[in-house]
Amino acid sequence: MTLTDRIIAFEKLGQFLAQFSTENFKKNGCPDKDNQYFEAFSLQLKRQQEFNAWFTKSQLIYACKIWSTELTNNNLRYWTSNYTLDKNISKTVAIIMAGNIPLVGFHDFISALIAGHKVLVKQSRNDKHLLPLLAKYLEYVAPKFKDFISFTNKKLEKFDAVIATGSNNTARYFDYYFEKYPNIIRKSRNSVAVLTGNETYEELTLLGEDIFRYFGLGCRSVSKLYVPKNYDFDQLFKAVYQHKELINYQKYQNNYDYNKAVYLMSEFKLLENGFLMLKEDPSYASPIATLFYEYYDNLHQLERKINNDADKIQCVVTQCGIKKAVPFGTTQQPKLWDYADGVDTMAFLESL
Repeated sequence: MTLTDRIIAFEKLGQFLAQFSTENFKKNGCPDKDNQYFEAFSLQLKRQQEFNAWFTKSQLIYACKIWSTELTNNNLRYWTSNYTLDKNISKTVAIIMAGNIPLVGFHDFISALIAGHKVLVKQSRNDKHLLPLLAKYLEYVAPKFKDFISFTNKKLEKFDAVIATGSNNTARYFDYYFEKYPNIIRKSRNSVAVLTGNETYEELTLLGEDIFRYFGLGCRSVSKLYVPKNYDFDQLFKAVYQHKELINYQKYQNNYDYNKAVYLMSEFKLLENGFLMLKEDPSYASPIATLFYEYYDNLHQLERKINNDADKIQCVVTQCGIKKAVPFGTTQQPKLWDYADGVDTMAFLESL
C-alpha cells in the first residue's frame, strides 16, 4: 500500500466514525456492507457501556466525534508531510494500550499503520470492544490491511518495536522487559491549569470541559490548579456548575462520597459544591471528583517549576503566555501531530 492508499483508508474510517458522533446515530453513506458495520459498531458501543460504566454513551460519542474530526484528508496529509513513510520495509510494532478513556490507544494504532508498519495490539480489558471492529472496517475499505493488523491477549512475541502505555509501576516493568527493543514507554501524567483571576466566565466554563470530560480519568484531564493568593473560587464553581449532573452517575458519586469521607476524617480543609471538591495539595494526580490546587507568588517561578516537572505533566491550560500551553476547553481535542508526552511517535516509527 502507498501512503496515499493508507490516507484514503483512514479518511474513510473517519467518515465511518462520524456516523456515531451525535446522540442519534445516523448513516452518512460511507462504504458499508448492507449496514453490517454500522449495526455492528452500534452494538459494540452499547456493549462497551455495559462492560465499563465509566464509558457512558455521551463519552463514547465524544470520542467518535473527536476522531472523526481529525481523520480528514487534509489533516492526514498535513500530519504525514514531514516524514518519509513510503518505505518497502515493514516492521511489526507491538502496542500495549491503556484503558482509562475510550480509544485511548487509537493514535498509536493509526500512527503505526499509516507509517507502513504492522501492528500487534494488546488491549486493556477496560477498553476492548471498539478497536477490533474499527480494524475490521479498515480492512473492509482497504483489504491490504488484513495482513497488517493482529490482536492478542497472550504474551507478545515476534515484534520489532514497542509502544507501551501504563502506570508508573507498569512502566518500570516495560522498561525492563522491552529494553532490547526500540521503544516508547509512557508513564502516568496529569494536566494542570494556571489561573490568574482575570479569566472570563466563558474561559472558566471551557475549563470545566478540561476537568470533567471522561470523568477526569485521562492524562489530558486537568487535575491540578495553580492560582494566585486570595483567588476567588466562587467564580470557578459558578462556571462549572453545568456539570452538576455528574453526581448522578453511581461510580462518580461513590468516589465523591468516599474521598469526601476520607478528607473529613483526616480533617483536611475542603471547598466543595456537591459534585467537586477542591483541596490544597502539592501533588499532580488528584482522585476522582477532586481537584487539587496550589497557590503561586510569581508566574515566572511557576513556569520554571512546570518546566522542571515536565515529565509529570501532559498539558498546561492557561491564557497567561506559558510556552506550549493549550487554550481552555481543548485538552481532550489533540491534533494528530500533538504527541503524548511530547515524544514524536511518527519520527520513532519512521526510524525503524
